[in-house]
Amino acid sequence: MTTFDDTVIAAVTGHMNDDHTDDNLTIVRAFGVPDATAATMVGLDSTSGTWSVTVDGAERTVEIPWFEELTDRASIRRQVVELYQEAARRLGSADA
Repeated sequence: MTTFDDTVIAAVTGHMNDDHTDDNLTIVRAFGVPDATAATMVGLDSTSGTWSVTVDGAERTVEIPWFEELTDRASIRRQVVELYQEAARRLGSADA
């Protein structure tokens, strides 16, 4: 398993939460939490991303597996994009 240091994780989650708030919500809704009203990416490792999700005013954590194991920083971006595209497709979004 590839381990990413805290700096990389902070950069990825910061980018997702600052620039892709709606994408976070699309991903968690498509992959198991359809009634989520908010989602914030809080972590990742080589096998999955982790989001804090709000449902009915309560927060919980959800892990969503990547389609393939992450091996380096560039693979993080590719997998997040693929995860979002599949999420959009599942939800019937025009972004799919």
